[in-house]
Amino acid sequence: MHVPAPEPPTNRDRPPVRDPESPRRVTLLELFFDLVYVVALALISRALVTDVSWDRALQSLIMLMAIWWTWAITTLVTDMYDPERPEIKLLIVAVMFGALLMTTAIPEAFGSRGLVFSGTYVAIHLGRGLFLIQQVRRRPETQRRAARIFVWFAISAVPWIAGGLAHGTAREALWGLALAIDYGGFRLAYPVPGLGVVPETQRNVTAEHLSERYQQFFIIALGDAVLVTGTMFSIGHSEAENITAFAAAFISTLLLWRIYVHKSGELLPSAIQKSRAPSRFLLTAPYTHLLMVAGVVTTAAGFDLVLHEPSGRTPPAWAAIILGGPALFLTGRAAFEYEVFSRVSASRPGGLLALLTIAPGILFLPPLFAALGAMLVLAGVAVADYLRSRGRPPEDPSPPH
Repeated sequence: MHVPAPEPPTNRDRPPVRDPESPRRVTLLELFFDLVYVVALALISRALVTDVSWDRALQSLIMLMAIWWTWAITTLVTDMYDPERPEIKLLIVAVMFGALLMTTAIPEAFGSRGLVFSGTYVAIHLGRGLFLIQQVRRRPETQRRAARIFVWFAISAVPWIAGGLAHGTAREALWGLALAIDYGGFRLAYPVPGLGVVPETQRNVTAEHLSERYQQFFIIALGDAVLVTGTMFSIGHSEAENITAFAAAFISTLLLWRIYVHKSGELLPSAIQKSRAPSRFLLTAPYTHLLMVAGVVTTAAGFDLVLHEPSGRTPPAWAAIILGGPALFLTGRAAFEYEVFSRVSASRPGGLLALLTIAPGILFLPPLFAALGAMLVLAGVAVADYLRSRGRPPEDPSPPH
């Protein structure tokens, strides 16, 4: 009797994991997903200057870390799962909706809309975890990886929701604890009793896709600086002050881009490919890029201050924002350079030292001079980078072993 051969599994029957041989270029849906974060970064930088204080700076950092983590974890999901599959497309759109809802709550995240902000954050991560656990049920190892991550987000959900219900410093403390759990769990590879940590074999990354995604988000952050420069231009001062502040903001943005791409930003894909442990980038890139993005967002907030009030004496809090943004960026850029070349150029700590040196004098000068000082420091770093590589063969990446 003839027995018909079993039909080959259809695409619908296979778990939506990446095919190792499939192309890993960024999809148009992922680029569309990023649009939410243009708005989010703009609102965070704006929140930083509505009430210039250390308390507001801490709140802005908490919001930035939360928003960044929704993007970073989703990026890893699209690196490990096939973003061309309908179910993963649906997941990306759902996260996009949640991230946009979080973004609408940013102006009042530490006021009346705290529960909306934290509740949506929790829903994004727990909902994604449950969805992936169900989708990969035919792959036990992949399902256990998704379960480990879900457990950690379930633990952090407690302080996130409690913080949304609390007020004042209690909310800041609880959300800070929740972020420590989320970021710490990732760095530790999500250990869970009975399941252990995520195995090394399940932490592989794709050089082309992951590096391109981080480069794109950094450009989004620079877009926030451009947005501030173009929309916050003031006409309440002399034309010379207005144009000078505008030029300083534009040139500083250009320098941030130049310092990022030379050469670590250009060579990140090659560095990941050449690394003996590509998973190292999986565990470090979210933190180094967070520092650089935080630096750009803070720098954009400084542009806002200077473009509106270039004259008068610079208050200490203003100086901290105007000079602190480039300092944060250079700190993250130094760590990024170490990821790619296993070294840190002298121009990075040199730039930080220069910013620290000019800080006391800035307090007796107008904010415009503070912006010009920060711009000159960034220019010095960019020139030092150019001189170091001029006339030399291209340097090959040599990531840490």
